[in-house]
Amino acid sequence: MATEKYAWKYCSIGGMTRVSIKSGEDIRHLGELDQKLWTVLSCPVAGLEFPEKTLKFIDSDNDGRIRVKEIVDTANWLCSVLKDPDLLLQGSDSLDISAFNQEDPQGKILHDSAKHILANLGLEKDSISRADTADSTAIFAGTRFNGDGIITPASTDDAELKATIEAIIASVGGSADRSGENGVNAAQIEAFYGACADYIAWRDAAEADKENIFPYGEKTEEALAACESVKAKVKDWFTRCTLASYDENSAASLEMSTAKISGLADMDLSECSDQIAACPLAHIEKDGKLEFKKVNPAWKAAMEKVHGLLFPDKKSIDEAEWNEALARFDAYKAWKGSKKGAAVEGLGEEAVRGWLKAGRKADLDALVAEDLALEAEAKAIDNVDKFLWLFRDFYTLLKNYVTMPDFYDSWKGETKAIFQAGTLYIDQRSLDLCIKVADMGKQAEVVASSGMYLIYCNCTSKVKGQTMTIAAALTDGEVDNLRVGQNAVFYDRNGLDWDAVVTKIVDNPTSIRQAFWSPYRKLANTIQDRISKKAAEKESKVNAGLTEKANNAQLNTDPKLETIKSTFDIAKFAGIFAAIGMGVGFIGSAIAKLIVPWYNIFICFFVLVLVISGPSMFMAWLKLRKRNLGPVLNANGWAINSRLLVNIKFGATLTHLAKYPKIVMNDPFAEKDNKGKKAIAWIVAILLVLGGLFAGHYFKGWFGKWNPISDKFKTEAVVTEAPADGTEAAEATVPAEGTAEAEAQSPAETVPAE
Repeated sequence: MATEKYAWKYCSIGGMTRVSIKSGEDIRHLGELDQKLWTVLSCPVAGLEFPEKTLKFIDSDNDGRIRVKEIVDTANWLCSVLKDPDLLLQGSDSLDISAFNQEDPQGKILHDSAKHILANLGLEKDSISRADTADSTAIFAGTRFNGDGIITPASTDDAELKATIEAIIASVGGSADRSGENGVNAAQIEAFYGACADYIAWRDAAEADKENIFPYGEKTEEALAACESVKAKVKDWFTRCTLASYDENSAASLEMSTAKISGLADMDLSECSDQIAACPLAHIEKDGKLEFKKVNPAWKAAMEKVHGLLFPDKKSIDEAEWNEALARFDAYKAWKGSKKGAAVEGLGEEAVRGWLKAGRKADLDALVAEDLALEAEAKAIDNVDKFLWLFRDFYTLLKNYVTMPDFYDSWKGETKAIFQAGTLYIDQRSLDLCIKVADMGKQAEVVASSGMYLIYCNCTSKVKGQTMTIAAALTDGEVDNLRVGQNAVFYDRNGLDWDAVVTKIVDNPTSIRQAFWSPYRKLANTIQDRISKKAAEKESKVNAGLTEKANNAQLNTDPKLETIKSTFDIAKFAGIFAAIGMGVGFIGSAIAKLIVPWYNIFICFFVLVLVISGPSMFMAWLKLRKRNLGPVLNANGWAINSRLLVNIKFGATLTHLAKYPKIVMNDPFAEKDNKGKKAIAWIVAILLVLGGLFAGHYFKGWFGKWNPISDKFKTEAVVTEAPADGTEAAEATVPAEGTAEAEAQSPAETVPAE
């Protein structure tokens, strides 16, 4: 018999049809929901406005991402340990203990563990909360054993065992117990007794071969150190003596030079110990006998120590005697190199032998086993804490994973999506759609397809000493005053302010109104840039000319020389004035022609505005309808499975513009609102536009016959045709259409062409 499919309910959110999750049964059947219907397929653990601890509980494979399967597994576990899964919709910090499903094995364990926690804390109540499980140290503070396999001195009343545990911590190290105290585990106990055994075996090996290993008795280590301190210097001296015996003439050069001694004569010898020590150990002797009383003063103390420890009965030694003395240390050095159990050496040989003799290792292992017997119970206590985190946060995550109602209801001010990081204040507006950016490189690759106007900012918090990058979506208003490098203020979800600096802007339409004025602003900016450029060039030329004239004036100081006089070119200015007069007369003529009929003015103006602003508004309308937040989230580590539309209506709720009341006051610095000047400016602008249209039609015939004013502007044309015999051309006047002369000519009088 086939199993009936679960009857899912659907709703429209953000202009898209989505699955509605409104009950515990919906959560229980999440595993049956087609993955194609999920809004999100995966999301990152870090960087969200959501408890990271909760997300780590869900991230079972610890890969830093939450996937659909992990959501389903968590939902199944929560629904199985609860009697009523509808409780998950509450998002509460506490739960009545009776709500655990004791018929489920895991639910039974959670129930008993919750009671155990309250008992350890000394609390008499029927509910468990996250505050009760937050401090594990407090939960286990009054217990000897807590299931972590670590025992502390408080785990036993035996004084000897307490001392042994403390010795283990001091030698091989300890581990933190759940109670907060330092203790030891089974591995550390094993390491301690192993080190004790190795150390004693190492010491016993030396005692068995004492005469060979300790040639100088208890002073063997001291004697070795004395030899090692002068070993290189003594070898150098014997080598010099060997060369001197081979070549007598070289003896002088092997000694300390007179020049070097002379160089030290004028110096404070107490401060020249390094220079003196660099000289040979003693005077070079051909027989190679080193006398202890005739050594370099810088090495006298060290050699006296060697003399007293190794050669107390000798006044001098040769190279063979020195090498023999060094060889006597070989066995000692080999024994030291084989040292084992060094970790416990600091405790003292007698103490180490005492712990080995006591044989309390088995007792310590028994304590560890007794503690581990409670491992399941202790793990269950940890699971209670895990459950309470998931009980509070899971439904919130689920809504942001399957349907996104928190995002599309954020305009109400009650909820926000888990990816909304805070609010950016910039240019008299606040932007509520701000997202933390993890990788700017990925953002550059995909955000262009979002169709959104994005402002990227680097944010710095002096309180936290941290920095972050955000992407803020501007979904309404004008963009004229926004620029890279602009300062702003960002407030995170906790209300902490961050200094923000704009680093990048992705330009896209923000509204139909903004798109209407966009062509004119671009034209104005272009004209302004060109005027500024021309003015700068003109200024540069003028400055260069003035500089040249000033230089010439300095050279020609004779007053009798011809001076430079500015001349007034009357012909040039007459031409300019004439051109202006013709232009004014041309516009006036156009206006006179257009006023009959009068509505042609408005038709032409409307057509002009439609031609200029229409395409921009239409393209903006198309983009605004399809603004999609999905690409921005995808670039931030999400796997979005459905469009997250931010249309015109919804976008207006995500960006808030400054609003001022109308006030009446006398501001001496405010510009006067002269309606007359504004009206004149508009009239002049309209006249210029209409004059341009008239000129285009007059010279180019832009409007053709369909235009209502086309007949008004036709003029008489004079056609000149040269006769075949070369006589003067006859002038024929072609009357304009609509005139009396044209009407007088009957079609019957027209001679057809042969």
